[in-house]
Amino acid sequence: MGNATIRDVARVADVSVASASRALNGRDNVRPELRARVEAAAQQLGYVPHAGARSLSLSRTGTIGVVLPDLHGEFFSEFVRGMDREVSARGLHLLLSNMHADPEQGIEALRAMRGRVDGLVVMAPQVDADVLGGHLPPSVPAILVNCAPNQQGRAELRIDNAAGAAAMVAHLVATGRRRIVHIAGPAGNIDADGRRRGYAEAMARAGLSPRIVEGQFDEASGAAAALALAAESDHCEAIFAANDMMAIGALVALRDAGVRVPDEIAIAGFDDVPLARLVSPALTTLRVGIAEAGARAIVRLAALVDGAADHFVEEMVPALVPRDSTAATHTTRPRQEGPGSGERAS
Repeated sequence: MGNATIRDVARVADVSVASASRALNGRDNVRPELRARVEAAAQQLGYVPHAGARSLSLSRTGTIGVVLPDLHGEFFSEFVRGMDREVSARGLHLLLSNMHADPEQGIEALRAMRGRVDGLVVMAPQVDADVLGGHLPPSVPAILVNCAPNQQGRAELRIDNAAGAAAMVAHLVATGRRRIVHIAGPAGNIDADGRRRGYAEAMARAGLSPRIVEGQFDEASGAAAALALAAESDHCEAIFAANDMMAIGALVALRDAGVRVPDEIAIAGFDDVPLARLVSPALTTLRVGIAEAGARAIVRLAALVDGAADHFVEEMVPALVPRDSTAATHTTRPRQEGPGSGERAS
């Protein structure tokens, strides 16, 4: 039978249209024998649910809204890839919006998505928690990824940035480096601030003085900072950049300038984007599991949309990935006891 409707299914199964709809939509309040009868009738008739009608009957759009600081770069493409993989498996769709690092654009994106999505994934590390919370629709399920701690009891997924930075400092110290400089991300970004704090605390625990230079999470700022450091008469022994793109910018700039990496200056990053293993020398970094984080955000959000209670803060601890860019070499100075004489404080 071509173009069968829900009414046809209900007639063949000898049930009401409402009962047929509940059975086919997977509702719990349907007896097993009635569900089996409706499903058999639907199969007999070749019934295919109309997506729009099904969305209306469930009061859902089948769409997940995503608000990100940017869509450019390997970190965000990997995060979106992980989300896309999970929503595709669930028969859902993504509606993406880009803040362009502007909190006001992020707020406008949230307003624009009202009534168009079943739930929200929001990554806004540079937006004040109270401002963000005031613009999240209370009735729309949401999971906050790498956002400032909120007071609304929203589900959260975060990277333990301080722990990751501390692990990297410990790794660099273990290879014999002492003059370790941190290229930080933008001030006010909670990821950048956490990595900055973890670096400074780990340096202090190692009896070393921290030195921090400012960056912008992009290749250009990493390159500029590295070249300035290499030009100093008593330059650093290692650069730990707050993300891989700054680290890659630093690595390429130093290599092109004739500075040997890691013999003269070791380079390390944070995130483990796909490009990190492809540059030469391969970049030591901290693996966040970016695509996995995107998929995990969708898993938790889908449960919220289905009515689950989730007010938890889930932290992902980055894993150290040592590669050639920080290998110990014959030119690496042996570790000494106590603070070094040539260190500078930030």
